[in-house]
Amino acid sequence: QVQLVESGGGSVQPGGSLRLSCVASGRIFSINSMAWYRQAPGKQRELVASIPSGGSIHYADSVKGRFTISRDNARNTVYLQMNSLKPEDTAVYYCNAALRLLEVSPPRAYWGQGTQVTVSS
Repeated sequence: QVQLVESGGGSVQPGGSLRLSCVASGRIFSINSMAWYRQAPGKQRELVASIPSGGSIHYADSVKGRFTISRDNARNTVYLQMNSLKPEDTAVYYCNAALRLLEVSPPRAYWGQGTQVTVSS
């Protein structure tokens, strides 16, 4: 059974940094793309950054120049390096992966449990 496990969240002051990690485990044929979403209280869940196996990396305008998404394909891991954090970055961050369990199966989306990021002074 596929499981996405996130880590690295916490509380920091404005201007601080955090690095989030997400490891996909289980019997996985391939991972097409991985992404980070976030959801602040009272707001819709939004895409923060995505990194496909091919194609262009995408960042939300609000995090461009501050966040960096990367992948370690050998370890089925995606990272989100967050620098120059702002209070408005406060949210629960969710890992998402579009992956295939079988070569003949279409990609299916899986979600992590979420990790809290709080930026305050």
